[in-house]
Amino acid sequence: MSRPTKSQLRQARIRRVRARVRGTSARPRMSVHRSLRAIRVQLIDDTAGKTLAAASSIEAKVKLTKEGAKKVGTLIAKKAKERKVTAVVFDRGPYKYHGRIKELADAARVGGLQF
Repeated sequence: MSRPTKSQLRQARIRRVRARVRGTSARPRMSVHRSLRAIRVQLIDDTAGKTLAAASSIEAKVKLTKEGAKKVGTLIAKKAKERKVTAVVFDRGPYKYHGRIKELADAARVGGLQF
């Protein structure tokens, strides 16, 4: 029997997290995507299939560091407040909860989001 490839393992992690996380209009899903060029975050209402707000390190004009992730976290918290969203469900995707992902989440909490 062959071993699963890296992409198959990544997809399994995504499915495992998404099986437990579901966003609604009252409590949208805060989905994080991290790449080598940027970190992006969206507030998604899964029942309606719509993105309520989005922020990225490109939009915030910050470098892709922990400090940059903090600024993106505060930016998404500000946009969420404008949309009158206070509570979210955090979707880390296939990424471990440390480094830039953790800094973004902590900054969003400080900005007023509850999750």
